[in-house]
Amino acid sequence: MIKVHRSSVLDHVVNAELKIMEESISVWEGEGGSLGNPLSHCMTGSVDQIEWAERIRVQVNGEFDRVSKALQEAALKQSDQDRLNTYAMMLILEEKRRETLSNERAGYFIHDWQELRDQVRKLIMNDARYKAIKERTFSN
Repeated sequence: MIKVHRSSVLDHVVNAELKIMEESISVWEGEGGSLGNPLSHCMTGSVDQIEWAERIRVQVNGEFDRVSKALQEAALKQSDQDRLNTYAMMLILEEKRRETLSNERAGYFIHDWQELRDQVRKLIMNDARYKAIKERTFSN
């Protein structure tokens, strides 16, 4: 029987997830920090709507950055299991960012994101994976 220390397995998982995040950031920075294709080439709506939506989209990306930074800072202060849960939430956050920012409808950004409130938090909290993390946390 092989004896595995919990902390070494945890370290391996955390290091693997950090590597994935660092590679994603590296690719993003390699593209000049861009969000992908220029918005005006892929968004639908009038010229004015697209211009307005592009400005909103930049603010939305900034909100995702803010939440990501807060989670990263929180993870540094947490126990091993809580840190893993936070890293899982960060992965959910990045998936929600990709889904949100890839929306091609200018009206989506104008209607749903013009006033930044707690949309990012709600996106995460409504995710089934987040709910499973919270259920595990409260059941222990």
